[in-house]
Amino acid sequence: MLKLKRISETYNMKVFTDSGEYFGDIEEAILTKTKITGWKVKASRQSTLSKLLGSAKGVIVPHQLVKSVGDVIIISKAAVPAYGEEPQPSSA
Repeated sequence: MLKLKRISETYNMKVFTDSGEYFGDIEEAILTKTKITGWKVKASRQSTLSKLLGSAKGVIVPHQLVKSVGDVIIISKAAVPAYGEEPQPSSA
């Protein structure tokens, strides 16, 4: 069953990755006239996002990477920035 939610109900909602890591809190929804295109997620103190970004305030997560919205928001692990990781050598 599809349950509708007001966008205002999502503000300050906790965001987790699909692997269970706490990512941050919703600060804002990015809208066009008829749909949500992205979510502005602020980095909270104990979040994975604050550990990765350091002094940055947050990131914008495209709506395509959101898997579920309910009591919390679940996003794909692909939304997590890959700072500090070495590029993987290609096997040709």
